[in-house]
Amino acid sequence: MKRIPAVVAAMFAALLAAVLVAPAAQAAGWPLVRNGDHGDNVTTVQYLLSARGFATGADGAFGPGTEGKVKSFQSANGLSPVDGIVGGDTWSKLIVTVRSGDNGDAVKALQVQLNAHGAGLGVDGAFGPGTDAKVRGFQQSAGLNPVDGIVGPATWAALLGGGGSTGGGGGGGDTLSQSQAASMFSAAGITWSSSGNCSDRTNSSCTSFDGLRRASADGAVNLKHAIGGCALNITGGTETGHAGGTYSHGTGYKLDFAMSSCLTDHIHGTFAHSGTRGDGADLWTAPSGNIYANEGSHWDVTFMN
Repeated sequence: MKRIPAVVAAMFAALLAAVLVAPAAQAAGWPLVRNGDHGDNVTTVQYLLSARGFATGADGAFGPGTEGKVKSFQSANGLSPVDGIVGGDTWSKLIVTVRSGDNGDAVKALQVQLNAHGAGLGVDGAFGPGTDAKVRGFQQSAGLNPVDGIVGPATWAALLGGGGSTGGGGGGGDTLSQSQAASMFSAAGITWSSSGNCSDRTNSSCTSFDGLRRASADGAVNLKHAIGGCALNITGGTETGHAGGTYSHGTGYKLDFAMSSCLTDHIHGTFAHSGTRGDGADLWTAPSGNIYANEGSHWDVTFMN
């Protein structure tokens, strides 16, 4: 039997590797975002829809209105199925290549994603020197080439696949960064405070969301929706100084909420009294398994689901 020349064999092996690896890499690069999701990726979808002519409010909450706009976009671009779910095919049509000097909603979408990676930019829709520098820094750290400040498909995929909120409401094991959780809470009208006016997880005087479970963040957003116009203020998160354990602040299961008559009335009127904790805190348990403990100055809530 004749031997395949070494060069041909190498080319065949490279082609085979590309065929096998590329689809997996492509699938891993684009998050799935759908109805019921919250966070940075939802805000990004909303800004990009507006940039593409499908005006959508950018509130970080993927509801029926956003789903309808996604379906309209999918239909207009010949995508199938028209299901309102933003996956790889929809992302590839939705993203807009932006660069220094550009303005508008697509730049706002970019700034939201850069902030999810810690950029700290104002979301003003102006692609100026500050945004350009952050893009180049991200491209460098992500190993992208060229590092040119132009945000095309490769940079969008790295931004969306490498750290931005994936949006999925069901991924209870997922954890969030400070900026991701803060974006979700701000969009829902939730406030937070601390004696130190800070968010450093290693400082007990701060209120930090770094490492908070997505299920806990979703639980807080759902609680805010349930109490409507009542204020909901978080006073404790994942920062050090709380009691340890499997289902604790440090592991991202718990949040503390400032005591208010409105919140207390909701808990007492909605959930079942389930006993008293060892330290004397009265407990109420939701059907979902979430546990509300009255610690006097605040409600200590364990989000189990």
